[in-house]
Amino acid sequence: MRVRVVHARTMPEAMRMLTEELGPNAVLLSSRRVAGGFQATGGLETDPPEEPLSPALPISAPGGFDLGPTEAELPRRAMRELSAGPGQKDGEAAALGFHGIPEELRTRLLGGPLEAMLSATLRFGRLPELGSRPLLLAGPPGAGKTLTTMKLAARHVLGGGEPPLIVNTDQQRPGAAEQLTGVAELLKAHLAQARNPAAALQAIALRPPGGAVLIDTSGMDPFDADQARLLLTLIATTRANVALVMPCGLDPAEASELGRAFRALGATHLVPTRLEATRRLGGIISAAAAADLVLSEGGASNLITEGLMALSPDWLAERLRRQTHAPPRASPSSPTSAAKPEEPRQNGLLRFEAVTQNGDPDR
Repeated sequence: MRVRVVHARTMPEAMRMLTEELGPNAVLLSSRRVAGGFQATGGLETDPPEEPLSPALPISAPGGFDLGPTEAELPRRAMRELSAGPGQKDGEAAALGFHGIPEELRTRLLGGPLEAMLSATLRFGRLPELGSRPLLLAGPPGAGKTLTTMKLAARHVLGGGEPPLIVNTDQQRPGAAEQLTGVAELLKAHLAQARNPAAALQAIALRPPGGAVLIDTSGMDPFDADQARLLLTLIATTRANVALVMPCGLDPAEASELGRAFRALGATHLVPTRLEATRRLGGIISAAAAADLVLSEGGASNLITEGLMALSPDWLAERLRRQTHAPPRASPSSPTSAAKPEEPRQNGLLRFEAVTQNGDPDR
């Protein structure tokens, strides 16, 4: 691993210096305030494997033919794509271009079956489990952090968990406190209003051992030194896992820079929002790839009870090819097309959803 230590007047300036020296895949290892500014230590993993991988043995197929390891391990759908003519790959190239995916990343994704290349290029996984450490939701203004906080709290309770502690550090939007108060009352969860990191830590210290904690933050600019310093202090004080909440539809270059900036501040996961209202996903994919963030779950509705949807290479490949946020149309002959819509569950959260839709909670 290559390690560099830089000194700068501001933390964002130190992060830019690390990126210039180590590249966009640099990881912030530590930072601290020193005389005259900040000292930041960054690293870049460059060491090759200690031992070369052993060649895979061919798998014998019925009839005496030997399937190479690649053919044997690929799923059937991927094999169909490998054998597809140039027309299909041209169609995928056009689809990736439609989404605005940068050329270098687009070329990489077109190097094989789209599902397999997405899996090899991006990281997918669920958000960290609630309980051991708080989960802090950060992101630019209007990204949907408050709505995501409410969805996660509702999912935790409806899944059988004890009501979580919700810490609201967003003191800039009065509506955020009102919306969180309504959901906290329905879930019988405790809501703490924290004006500074010390108040947040005090609230967390009073929770039951192992209790779930969700921290909602105000929208911030990671390139502003004062705002970055405040978020860094909050993360360090609460020892929280950090998920970046980012709306779909951002310019890919802007989204990439935002992703790297929040990654340097401690974000490890990416939660895209407005999936139900955005056609192009180039910004989200660019941010995940540039910052090595885990594409975890996404918001595709402003209804709290609909929760977050798990993201996967298969879902993302299908969504990229479709080039629209509209769901696929059901066949008229499909037996489900004539079925009655499922009756909504009758619970308090559904009664509260009318408030969140009209109030537009941090969307």
